[in-house]
Amino acid sequence: MGALTPSCVSGSCPHRPPNSAFYTLPALLPSRNQAHSPLPGPLQVARMELWPGAWTVLLLLFLLLLFLLPTLWFCSPSAKYFFKMAFYNGWILFLAVLAIPVCAVRGRNVENMKILRLMLLHIKYLYGIRVEVRGAHHFPPSQPYVVVSNHQSSLDLLGMMEVLPGRCVPIAKRELLWAGSAGLACWLAGVIFIDRKRTGDAISVMSEVAQTLLTQDVRVWVFPEGTRNHNGSMLPFKRGAFHLAVQAQVPIVPIVMSSYQDFYCKKERRFTSGRCQVRVLPPVPTEGLTPDDVPALADRVRHSMLTIFREISTDGRGGGDYLKKPGGMGEAPL
Repeated sequence: MGALTPSCVSGSCPHRPPNSAFYTLPALLPSRNQAHSPLPGPLQVARMELWPGAWTVLLLLFLLLLFLLPTLWFCSPSAKYFFKMAFYNGWILFLAVLAIPVCAVRGRNVENMKILRLMLLHIKYLYGIRVEVRGAHHFPPSQPYVVVSNHQSSLDLLGMMEVLPGRCVPIAKRELLWAGSAGLACWLAGVIFIDRKRTGDAISVMSEVAQTLLTQDVRVWVFPEGTRNHNGSMLPFKRGAFHLAVQAQVPIVPIVMSSYQDFYCKKERRFTSGRCQVRVLPPVPTEGLTPDDVPALADRVRHSMLTIFREISTDGRGGGDYLKKPGGMGEAPL
């Protein structure tokens, strides 16, 4: 072979055939970076193989849910009930997250209840529930008092926020304090928590509340049934609220919410739009009463509330005709 010329070095040597393997040899040799890069391990290989498949599965699940959710919404009343209740509770927790920083500026203060009320008032529109308030003029204008109301479900919150007077906080079970953001927001708003399992602690708290009513001009909202009642009636009243009013010598303001049975029923998994009437009754004085008068006072207030409950739940402006049905609350004794 002859000597190499500059054209040979540049790759255009006339002495070499154009299709010689000499030209492809450099391409077959690994580069410097390739020669020193480690081979992928078994875990990396598995990830490389499974990652595209995982995304495919997630995409298929998303498309399946996208198809199933509207189908269940329109075809299954039970599914619609669970969706609505899940959104109701989830939305309240989300609103509580927004309210916490605002309420934290004041710290624990009953005035923060105005913030919670303002943020919760719109929920009735989301569910197409019309709340009618009657008798709001019965609230004493400038003195503390104890509000007692019937308790049907978590939807009572809608009626409560609609009629809640100023500087009024509810008394709630202590378990609510641990309900995530909602519990913290309630604590900041001055909600009074009671451990119902410890009677001694509950009595002590109620005694402190009686003093707070008078010294800080606060009103409290109590559900004397003690728990939710889904049977369209009123459970026997517990007497703590009435002992509180008698001890503080402040009036009792009964509030009655009509039956929800026309648009909401937990047993039947039914939740539609509807109308609820909230009736504020004239205040019941407690001046001069003693603890011995509490049983008769509780029975008298329950009787008046039950009468109004029947009236507004059957007149077409409240819960509708449920109480006229066989087995409805209309047959319950006073």
